[in-house]
Amino acid sequence: MAPEPAEPGAPIHFGDRMSDADSLMWTVERNPALRSTITAVATLLESPDREQLQWRIDRASRRIPRLRQRVVANPMSIAPPRWEYDPNFNLSYHLRSVTAGGSGTLRDVLDFAQPIAMQGFDRARPLWEFTLVDGLVDDKAALIMKVHHAITDGVGAVQMMLETFSFDETIADRSDLPAEPEAVVMGQGERMRDAVSHEARRQMGIAKRTVEGLRRIDQGAAEVAKQAGGAAVSAGRLIAPSITPLSPQMIDRSLSVHFDVLTLPVADLKEASAKADAKLNAAFVAGVARGMRRYHEHHGEPISHLRMGMPINNRNDDAGAEAGNQFTPARIKTPIDIVDPVEHMATINRLTAAARDEPGQSLVEPMANVLRRMPKLLTTSLFAMAFQGVDFTTSNVPGIPVPMYLEGAPVTAQFPFGPLSGAAANLTLLSYCDDVHIGINVDTAAITDSDVFLGCIEEGFAEVLG
Repeated sequence: MAPEPAEPGAPIHFGDRMSDADSLMWTVERNPALRSTITAVATLLESPDREQLQWRIDRASRRIPRLRQRVVANPMSIAPPRWEYDPNFNLSYHLRSVTAGGSGTLRDVLDFAQPIAMQGFDRARPLWEFTLVDGLVDDKAALIMKVHHAITDGVGAVQMMLETFSFDETIADRSDLPAEPEAVVMGQGERMRDAVSHEARRQMGIAKRTVEGLRRIDQGAAEVAKQAGGAAVSAGRLIAPSITPLSPQMIDRSLSVHFDVLTLPVADLKEASAKADAKLNAAFVAGVARGMRRYHEHHGEPISHLRMGMPINNRNDDAGAEAGNQFTPARIKTPIDIVDPVEHMATINRLTAAARDEPGQSLVEPMANVLRRMPKLLTTSLFAMAFQGVDFTTSNVPGIPVPMYLEGAPVTAQFPFGPLSGAAANLTLLSYCDDVHIGINVDTAAITDSDVFLGCIEEGFAEVLG
């Protein structure tokens, strides 16, 4: 279970460099199909004052380092890229305002958000963009938030949201504005020395942890070797290529996406999962899986299993307000044809638990250290092979259980849209107050009839909720 989000005002910590895994995520975007862009849409009961909103986001950018930092690569890839303050930071580039087109509905907002999500980031700037959309039906509004996955994962994004939103209708006092962080641009010589120093410290740390680990070992050498071998085999499973999707229907891929949303009561999902003595995530994944079964049956392509991608949250109670990425990717061959919903949830609960317990999870970062040093074209090709066979991705993000406000404007819903990264669809769940909001992101080449797909997903959840 993820820790509770930090309270507003609590410091949010980030490292000065990307991890090896984040560096890989950044590198493989040479292939635009592997872009890791997180998009979210918060719907608002009313539109906040634009100047007040600008002040609020400016304040957040001064308190959250990543919102003013750009990615700077190191010479010869000696060390992972650094996060450095952008000397040309311009808030007006990252925060924009528009008036809704069409009829001013949520569908119009989603249609507007789709091309925003498709566009790659300007790599010379901090990796985020917010767009306020006002003029919706009944004077409502929405905030479209786009963040690169290299900054944070879903759980970390919730922690960062606490600097943007508040727990009451009070409009912030503009006198509370921290000083702008100083941007220091390193020369190439400084950058090289810094990279070498970083790697030296890291290798010493690895050696120290290895020695300490050996001292703690109380098993025999044979048992130690057996465990190490098991971890290596497990790691092989995690990175093994899966070139071809299991789906006979969702095969083609493109760079175009379509967004849909689905809202369900938290209590209903919890009640359903309890019947299988499982976690809420099992009811969520089972609903998606059963919807996938219906979609394939609709097209006359019944199938028993699909390959699901799922991020494994590595946070623990000691994570504090660390808002960077703390997850490892898993791929799970998931049954979609189990007749009984309770049995389906129980099976999925066992499969996801096994994925979390994979011994190879601990080797993901060391493997990333090796992979990021390989030629970029080769690394990108390897990742494309590993992920282009994923049929769909699910992600479950614990959200805020109490009402939130954006400078006095009540937040009515928050819809998350995770990256496809080669999959045909990504369905991400974010809880908020008494509901779960599911953002559905589909590749329009893989799923050409999004209305049919949404209907099948709704029917899948109806089966789970009984």
